[in-house]
Amino acid sequence: MPYFVYQVSTNRQLTYIDTKERYQDARTLVRELRAKNSADDKGEYRLIFAHQQGEAEKLLSTPRDERVIGED
Repeated sequence: MPYFVYQVSTNRQLTYIDTKERYQDARTLVRELRAKNSADDKGEYRLIFAHQQGEAEKLLSTPRDERVIGED
């Protein structure tokens, strides 16, 4: 399965960047994009592992639940 690279804006709008077959290539691309990112830009770069581009976009646009660490 490929790795999809996206820019996610503050209002959760996705901008497709690239697709990589290897994790190392996708990770390197995301790190380079983050290093070039200016402080004024509020978006973030994310990579996602999915079967298809549509599935990747669905996974990225769905809000994640807060992680629970330990018990109350």
